[in-house]
Amino acid sequence: MNRFDRRIALAIFSVSLLGFFGCSKNIPEMSLEEIEAYRAAGQNAIVGKTVSKPYGGEEWKEGTLGGVWNTTISGDPKSFNLLIAERDGPTNAILMPLTDYLFDYNAIKKVWEPRLADFKISADEKNGTMDVTCTLRDDLYWSFYNDSQPRIKVTSDDVIFWYNEIWGDEEMGSSSYNGQFMEKEDGTVSRVTIEKIDDLSFVFHLPRLVAEPVLKLNMTFGPAFVYGEAKRKGGAKAVKELYTVACDPKSIPSMGRYFITEYTPGQRLVYERNPDFWERDKKNISYPYYEKCVAQIVSDENTNFLMFTKGKTETFSPTPEQLEDLVNGSEKGGYTVFNAGGNLSAPFWSFNQNPKNSSKPYYKWFCKKEFRQAMSCLLNRERIITETYRGLAEPKYSFFPEPNAFYNEQIILKYRFSHAHAQKLLAQAGFVKKADGILYDEDGNPVEFDLIISATSTTYNDMAQIVVDECKKEGITVRVRPVDFQRLVEQLFTTYDWQSVMIGFSGATIFPTQGNNVWLSSGNLHLWNPLQEKPATEWEAMVDHLYNEASCIIDVEKARPLWEEYQRIILEECPLIYLVRGKSFCAINNRWDFSNFYFDNMYGVLSEQLFLRNEQK
Repeated sequence: MNRFDRRIALAIFSVSLLGFFGCSKNIPEMSLEEIEAYRAAGQNAIVGKTVSKPYGGEEWKEGTLGGVWNTTISGDPKSFNLLIAERDGPTNAILMPLTDYLFDYNAIKKVWEPRLADFKISADEKNGTMDVTCTLRDDLYWSFYNDSQPRIKVTSDDVIFWYNEIWGDEEMGSSSYNGQFMEKEDGTVSRVTIEKIDDLSFVFHLPRLVAEPVLKLNMTFGPAFVYGEAKRKGGAKAVKELYTVACDPKSIPSMGRYFITEYTPGQRLVYERNPDFWERDKKNISYPYYEKCVAQIVSDENTNFLMFTKGKTETFSPTPEQLEDLVNGSEKGGYTVFNAGGNLSAPFWSFNQNPKNSSKPYYKWFCKKEFRQAMSCLLNRERIITETYRGLAEPKYSFFPEPNAFYNEQIILKYRFSHAHAQKLLAQAGFVKKADGILYDEDGNPVEFDLIISATSTTYNDMAQIVVDECKKEGITVRVRPVDFQRLVEQLFTTYDWQSVMIGFSGATIFPTQGNNVWLSSGNLHLWNPLQEKPATEWEAMVDHLYNEASCIIDVEKARPLWEEYQRIILEECPLIYLVRGKSFCAINNRWDFSNFYFDNMYGVLSEQLFLRNEQK
């Protein structure tokens, strides 16, 4: 992802975290001072061989056309349909290059800026309402590969259709449906509506004042002339059947940087640049500069590593086990390794509280906050950092990251690694460890459950094995179940037949209102019990209330107490237990000119303005 707005609009899954480092698992027990010294030595040895180049708002250097960008993706798309892609992170990432967002956040200046549309915010404080008037650029087109059909101008009809007829139609099942509604101060619920002004302009009408209206309304959309025709002829069913993986991808219109021109299942996807894309350099050349992007489908981490070191791909994000070899090989390997500091997000451990599983013993355990708190106390983050990261990570104890305006260093997780504390919490919840060394619940059931992880991630497997070992000391049996990532997503959000999971959401909550589909009880990504018609617990009801109230307070200081209570409740209830924040590293092939390459923990990898070095052309 090459712009900040692409990181904040949706929460999508990521199991390939940047910045890990592996080592022997037989490290002797050390004092805190020894651990700190060990960490420092590991950091200095690795980071000293890498390059730091964060983005600071620099102007892009003009480049020249040419070259092929070679990369990999972890799996096949489920569809080429933008609606279907909403619920599948990897598929969504595959289709993002065919569309774009209305707005963009400039993290350097800390302001929202136009992307596809300019905007004007008007607040009616007397009536407590707000309008956001938008005007699309006049150079946006739905284009077809090789001009197979005439290009069609992007208009306000596209945005309005997508907002009303795709997102706003409950039958479509869009993850954005619930986000169109707002609870008012009197407890009633009203919808955020959209109104056409002319072919390029439209206005969103918000029934309440909102602290970050541009964030709330930022959206991508598809072509109304395609999806609208399908809906008129066959309703939601026909819309969902558009652009299956069996279609010719060259038939899909694009208003983004690329066309998809080839898809060979299990092998590769091919993208070619869209010369009509609106974002251009000073010579009126559309980005990207490379003519083609070839994405091979490779799920194995070691194969990805080998391909990169052999010069077959352009960038690579190492796992813990790969980083030392990657960095040490950079001098003769034809590539450079960049570092970006610590990630702002972190993987987490969560437990299934979906009432669909209420007949299972584990459901009763997982619904007890003392049990979840005890599991947090058995999560040995220091051991994970030492054995899996060699010091190139730090514990994640806060909820919001530091760049969030409502981050408070005093609001931190209380349930840190302590077997004694875990034992106390388990006893309070009615669990008993008997003479056989096994922990039992009140009904005499031994405490044992599954922990699912992505089958392709050795990092998650290493962390899971540490969890297994620490839980075993308290008589708890944890069975690690590596699962194909697509199957894992299906279990989490379709069948709900999982017990506990270790995974991560990409991006960080720079704004407190990000991730509403995770933290609100009605959200489709409310992992432990999604899509609730009404909050299942008092604490979830309170989180919903605090979110709805605080997000409507423009004054930061007035909103602060609500957001701080919001954080405290989540850290107390432990629905998701964060692990650690790893240092981030990315390697890139030296055949590219690095003038337009940046890497940091806010923007991630900025690479789409890259061009080949002169000697490579």
